[in-house]
Amino acid sequence: MLNKQSELTNTRVGIIGGGIGGATIALQLSQKGADVLLFEKESSLVNGPPMCHLHAGGNLYREISDQQCIDLLKQSINTARLYQDAIDYRPTVVAVPVHDDGEPNDVVSRLSVLQKEYQRLIESDPKNEILGPASEYFRLYQRSDIERLSQLPVPNHPQTPDEWMIGFAKKTDLTLLKFPVFLVQEYGISVFRLAALTSLALENSQHCELLTSTQVTSVTQNSDEKWTVKTNRSGVDEAFEVDYLINACGFRTGTIDDMVGLKPKRMVEFKAAYISRWSDDQTNWPEVIFHGTRGTKNGMTQLTPYPNGYFQIHAMTPDITLFKDGLVSSKQESAQPELPNKYINKVNHQWDEQVINERTTKAIEKVAGFIPAFNSADVGGRPMYGAQQIPGADATLRVADVAFQSNSYARCEIVKASSALPAANTIIDKLVELGLLNDKNAVHCQKAFVDNSMSSEITEQQISQRAEHLALERGFPVDLARRTRPSIK
Repeated sequence: MLNKQSELTNTRVGIIGGGIGGATIALQLSQKGADVLLFEKESSLVNGPPMCHLHAGGNLYREISDQQCIDLLKQSINTARLYQDAIDYRPTVVAVPVHDDGEPNDVVSRLSVLQKEYQRLIESDPKNEILGPASEYFRLYQRSDIERLSQLPVPNHPQTPDEWMIGFAKKTDLTLLKFPVFLVQEYGISVFRLAALTSLALENSQHCELLTSTQVTSVTQNSDEKWTVKTNRSGVDEAFEVDYLINACGFRTGTIDDMVGLKPKRMVEFKAAYISRWSDDQTNWPEVIFHGTRGTKNGMTQLTPYPNGYFQIHAMTPDITLFKDGLVSSKQESAQPELPNKYINKVNHQWDEQVINERTTKAIEKVAGFIPAFNSADVGGRPMYGAQQIPGADATLRVADVAFQSNSYARCEIVKASSALPAANTIIDKLVELGLLNDKNAVHCQKAFVDNSMSSEITEQQISQRAEHLALERGFPVDLARRTRPSIK
């Protein structure tokens, strides 16, 4: 058990769940000086739903409000500042297919709102210019522009917006698209480098005990409002007492709520993304999004590039990324929505090889419907998969952070990774309000953390080695732990 005592506070915080939410909260609180116990049932941090996209503006989600998009932009900027070494600094192409009901003018309207907000954020703090100049947040291309670019040679290391568009211009069937199409400074994010960064930082922390491969078996509140957390690790039972408890269990958040005796409404959705290898093309691609109506055969298609010809594919159709009965709600008797066993088995790494091949092949065919040469791509590895929590009853919700149930219990309710930092700061504010953290040091800590100080003593070699090790350990190609383009700094 943890016997380190903080110089700033005696508050001991238990965090159940070491995903991006729990890990980020642990980093924030341990920098503040709280004694943190982080419980994670897997052998490493930041496992969960497939993650590849920063969501700096919600450009994947036409169905959400402008306000949610603005919130995602703000959160993504802070996330990019915090986890700079996990960002893949390459842009995203957004296109509307001719068969789609949407129009490019709708995309322009939203991007213009986001561009103005980004400019405002830069004016409030120049360090927010993490996505490049606000004037270059997006650029539109008419068909004549794309046809002109298609005649140029593909650069080995694209730098300008036009250079990033050349590969797309050469390979995409332009007759299938409405114009203009858009290039947005919306970057990628590496789940393996995130896992490496958070693990290395927490392992170096003087105020955090990292308890991986540890299953929480029960949670009870004592008469003094402290919590006893019972665990099992390698067959050994242990009990830990904490002053404050944070439930950051992702899609399993309801299991801890049940132990605590709470029954909030929530939803869980199982999703998967598929790994392909297009060995015929070694171009440095941007990310590409073809809009579509979610849940239909023409659902949105997202192509995420990695080095050495690897691509991750999301396609929001029932036979690719989405699954029949894969979205479930909690019931009155339990806060934990019950996914069908076939999806729980997949979460527990039990995929049928035939299903992997069939769904990956369908994903490749979906992309090839827009980029015909992509039809030569092959299955590149196992899917990236997991279940996503959605608090409440609105399946389109994409922005959420924390719910407080008492003076000693909080529930992290992030839907997207970019909400992890706001969740951490919201919890810090609450602990300051309760007198459990020092106000002056909390403010200083938050500012330093956003400026990426947590990785200042972690080398690029350490990050790369750990990220590649995690990719291989989890059964993925090592190239998925590498970045298309390391940095624009």
